[in-house]
Amino acid sequence: MTEFVSDIKVIPFSDDRIFKVLSDLSNLEKVKGSIPEDKIKSFSFDSDSCSFSIDPVGTIRFQIVEREPNKTVKFASTDSPVPLSIWIQLKQVAEDDTRMKLTLRAELNPFLKPVVSKPLQEALDRVSALLASFPY
Repeated sequence: MTEFVSDIKVIPFSDDRIFKVLSDLSNLEKVKGSIPEDKIKSFSFDSDSCSFSIDPVGTIRFQIVEREPNKTVKFASTDSPVPLSIWIQLKQVAEDDTRMKLTLRAELNPFLKPVVSKPLQEALDRVSALLASFPY
């Protein structure tokens, strides 16, 4: 299992408020317009899952598999060329000051790892930055 970790982001809201938004994927409607359609296509979601298509990878679908209130939201891929899991971790350090970190784990074979490691880390960093700027 290969692990990728984002930088820790500072979000100026309480962990409760952030968790309520991130644990319900239907809230992605608020940022759908900021997702570049040349990169991600066929983006759809409901409260527990989301799916999208990325060239040349194809369709990827994530399902929320665990919610730990105000701390963690865990996702697992249910439709992906490579098994993936993503964790969003929250830690409130003061009132309206929460730190967020994303962790992505992927089962990459030795031939695929050097090819996809950099794009996966860059994608994780972009998602982390997008979530940190989300209108909570």
